[in-house]
Amino acid sequence: QGGLPRQPLPMPASLRPLIQLRTGGAYRVDDAGLALTLLAAPSQVGGWTAIVGVDDLGVEAALESGLDLDRTVLVPNPGEDWLEATAALVDVVPVVLLRPPHAVAAGTAARLGARLRKRAATLFVQGNWPGAEATLGVSEQRWYGAGAGHGRLTSRRVIVSCERGSAP
Repeated sequence: QGGLPRQPLPMPASLRPLIQLRTGGAYRVDDAGLALTLLAAPSQVGGWTAIVGVDDLGVEAALESGLDLDRTVLVPNPGEDWLEATAALVDVVPVVLLRPPHAVAAGTAARLGARLRKRAATLFVQGNWPGAEATLGVSEQRWYGAGAGHGRLTSRRVIVSCERGSAP
């Protein structure tokens, strides 16, 4: 109530048949590469993004996924102020990726959820998140490029799974 209308979030074409993500919601993402791919889609159409609590972000991988680092706010180690940092960013950045340092209470998730709806922002969370609208993860993967113990990995093909509540 009192929030902005929930709009479709830009998404990679390969994921559109699986689910349509919307602004104003929180989504759990169980794979770092998938999280970067989801973050890159809004970034590629000129949107700002933020990454909070991901202290091992592979900047080269983020660039290769299509994330525009010139329009990305990085807060790699907010410490115990992770919630305040995330809430402040949700006020000004439409898409935020968060890796909380510990389990999140349902009340905390609900308060941040209200802020997401009010600001029409979207939160991707690596880790448990009470009340997440959906959980996206990689159920199968295959790497390409490396030979028998030598060479460079060139690509990864994945099967993405999506769970809404108890319905896969």
